Amino acid sequence: MTLPSLPLFHRLAGQPVVVLGHGEAAEAKRRLVLRAGGKVIEDLAEGIDMGARLAFIAHEDEAACQADAIRARGAGLLVNVVDKPALCDFTTPSIIDRAPVIVAVGTGGASAGLAKALRLRLERLLPQGLGALADALYAARGAMRSRWPTGPERRRALDAALEEGGALDPLREDGDVAAWVAGAAHGASGRFVIRLRSSDPDDLTLREARLLGQADAVIAGPDAPAAVLARVRADAARIKPGEAEPDGGIVVVIEAT
Repeated sequence: MTLPSLPLFHRLAGQPVVVLGHGEAAEAKRRLVLRAGGKVIEDLAEGIDMGARLAFIAHEDEAACQADAIRARGAGLLVNVVDKPALCDFTTPSIIDRAPVIVAVGTGGASAGLAKALRLRLERLLPQGLGALADALYAARGAMRSRWPTGPERRRALDAALEEGGALDPLREDGDVAAWVAGAAHGASGRFVIRLRSSDPDDLTLREARLLGQADAVIAGPDAPAAVLARVRADAARIKPGEAEPDGGIVVVIEAT
C-alpha cells in the first residue's frame, strides 16, 4: 500500500526556521517552532543565509504565499503553506506530547479537525508516565544487552513485555523496567500459521495482528493481500513458500483465502 506522505520527526533544537505572515495562523506556527527548540526567523532572505531547512508561510494573500513558497523551495527549503495542502512539501500533525514519546496524528492536510479529534481520544488512553517508561528503557539498554545478547532475543523479550497485559504494558503506569530485566523470560518464538478469513486486515484477531507485528520472518505467496502484509514488521524477512526457513525467532505463515 502506498503512503500519501512519509511521517518524520525533525530535530529543530537551535536551528533557524522561517515563519512568514501575520495573524493567528502564523503565531501558531511560531509557537510550534519555539516549542521544538527552533529559532524563528521572520525574513526569508535572512533564513536562507542562516541555513534554514524549513519554512512556514501564513500570508493571508494567496499570491504572496505562492511567491514566497517558490522562493523558499528554490533555495532548497521544505515548505508548509498554512491551509493550502497543494502548496506544501510537508504538513504538521496534531501532537500528543509524552516526551520523549511523541505521537503525531496527520491527515495530509485533508482535515485538521479529524486529526484533532483523534488526538483528543488518544490523549485519554496514553498515561502521563509513558515518557518515564521510555527513559527507563533507554537507561536499561546495557542491562538488556547483557541479559539478551542478540537483537532478536531482545526484541522478542521486549515485545512480550510491552504487549497488552505484559510486564511493561505502556497503557499502565506500574511497569518496573529494572525488575523486568532481572526476571523476564526470553519472549515468544516458534512457527505460527495465520489462515486468513478475508483480505481485510481488520478481520485479523488481536493475536494474529500481534504476531505479524512481532514476526522475524513471514512466509507468504503472491496471493497474500497487500493490506495484510502492510501489518508485518518492516524489517521482517519476506520468504516465498518453499524457500528455506530461518532457525529460531518468530516465523509466521500466511495462508490466503
